[in-house]
Amino acid sequence: MGKRWIPLEANPDVMNQFMWGLGVPEGEVQFCDVYGLDDELLAMVPQPVLAVIFLYPLTSLDEEKEELGASGASTAGGKDLSKKVYFTKQTVGNACGTVGVIHAIGNVASQIKLVEGSYFEKFYKKTADMDPIQRAAFLEEDDEMEGAHSVAASAGDTDANVDVNEHFVCFSCVDGELYELDGRKSQPISHGPSSPETLLQDAAKVIKARIAENPNSMNFNVMALSKK
Repeated sequence: MGKRWIPLEANPDVMNQFMWGLGVPEGEVQFCDVYGLDDELLAMVPQPVLAVIFLYPLTSLDEEKEELGASGASTAGGKDLSKKVYFTKQTVGNACGTVGVIHAIGNVASQIKLVEGSYFEKFYKKTADMDPIQRAAFLEEDDEMEGAHSVAASAGDTDANVDVNEHFVCFSCVDGELYELDGRKSQPISHGPSSPETLLQDAAKVIKARIAENPNSMNFNVMALSKK
């Protein structure tokens, strides 16, 4: 990756100010912390949940998977991946937080009335018919998004000069399937049947399995995008 941004912090306040500034209506949608993955703590998360953002540490196993390309992507139950999924590749270093927000909002844009004339309203219209690689190229050249990302990143406590080895992915429910949207991959990954009502619980199962693969690390974070 050539261009690199300052990493976004896994902090609901930072993420909220970021997306509200880009055109997500402040009174309707918010990120909030998910404090644990058991049923009691999941029940505390404001509903309905529109998307789940997961931050996890990259390991050598992840790098090996990346080298194998799209082999980790699946078409659950033999079904093709839904054409309705909004997905973009990531070609900018440390932009995974922004890409996660783009995936989260892009797959529920029909349920959120984006502010008219806002950055996000124009962004999703312009990129609607692009493929994931074209969207990545568009984002890489987009000075307005880079500026907004920089402002959001500077609002956190992360040192801009420290190399980070964590990665954000987004979980969304589209057409009755749970999709993991990871800009490092070539396409979305289906994790099987889901619904808007069970999205949080279904994503939690996948996240638990991911955490179990790296039990010695504490560098995990889960946030839910909830409709107020």
